[in-house]
Amino acid sequence: HLSSPELAAFATGVLFRYLDCNDTYLSLEPAHPSDNIAAVIAAAQVAGATGKEAIVATALAYEIQCRLCDAASIRAHGWDHVTYGAISTSAAAGRLLGLDADGIEQAVNLAGTPNITLRQTRAGELSEWKGCAFANASRNGVFAALLAAEGLNGPAPLFEGEMGFFRQVSGEFELPKLAASPDDFMILKTSIKFWPAEYHSQSAIHAALELRPQIGSIDRIAKIDIHSFDAAVDIIGKDPEKWKPRTRETADHSLPYCTAVALADGDVTLASFDSTHLGDPALIGLVQKIQIHRDSGLTARYPKGIPNRLTVTLTDGTELVAENEFPRGHDQNPMSDDELRAKVEKLAASRLDQPALDRLHTVCHQLPELDSIGPVLEAFPAG
Repeated sequence: HLSSPELAAFATGVLFRYLDCNDTYLSLEPAHPSDNIAAVIAAAQVAGATGKEAIVATALAYEIQCRLCDAASIRAHGWDHVTYGAISTSAAAGRLLGLDADGIEQAVNLAGTPNITLRQTRAGELSEWKGCAFANASRNGVFAALLAAEGLNGPAPLFEGEMGFFRQVSGEFELPKLAASPDDFMILKTSIKFWPAEYHSQSAIHAALELRPQIGSIDRIAKIDIHSFDAAVDIIGKDPEKWKPRTRETADHSLPYCTAVALADGDVTLASFDSTHLGDPALIGLVQKIQIHRDSGLTARYPKGIPNRLTVTLTDGTELVAENEFPRGHDQNPMSDDELRAKVEKLAASRLDQPALDRLHTVCHQLPELDSIGPVLEAFPAG
């Protein structure tokens, strides 16, 4: 369906993010930088950009968002990470629209000033907005770039101003420089989710699956202790709603739930968060047996790793222990090309048949040589 560029970025962004199965960058501020690609697609269509230009804009968006995540945590001040996304998407869209340095600066000013986002998006019982929050940043980033392209100026200076970002949002930090060489691009330092769940839970899922063959029936489990690091506890392991999630969004952002479903089902899939699972008394009963403990030793290993240690105590008193720090897809344990293709096919199986999946795979590999991104979009059937 045709739409305005900014609403197209929003709609595409929701599709990217809703299943919570994209990529992650872990630093002072965690993020999901592939969310930026929705804005890139919209701006590339408006500009008639080549595939190579779209790739460059994507790399730029990753550079800006990830380096801001390195510079300062805004989560610590009650703001959501998508605040940085309005800045990165406006710059990427501005580049695709052919703006010069001053024009891109105005796009960033226009996007950054009105788009400071509350962390309540990811606190307590999570709503459907969780999967829409960055899409909204993309919408506003594209719109800001379009306004800048028409000559509109934005409030400045965005960061250092009297009522700017440093004073109101983050505290002062040194604005980061972008990569000095191709080997230093931030896009190479991101991790890709193996399971459709919040990233800090991935190592706990891995550990649970490692222990599952030794357990047999979940009826044999007396209790489960998860020793974890501060970021995981704060984001997915402290709110009481995480122990009895009522929404998909709460469940896929619940360390106890994701661990329990891995032990119960032997996998974590899109179906793990459906109403049948959320209403399963046996599964929720297993979740109630989980206790989460902050571990300073594990916290010291974050964000380089995401270490979770599981201790499962059986009804006969046996203790089973497994620890994982670099789950499959982590940048220290990357997925292979075949695994990435299998992930795409698994997620898209209900929408695309095998010939369509093959065409999509082929055209994505041709993207650097394409005169436009149209062939990639056309690989997705309408409706």
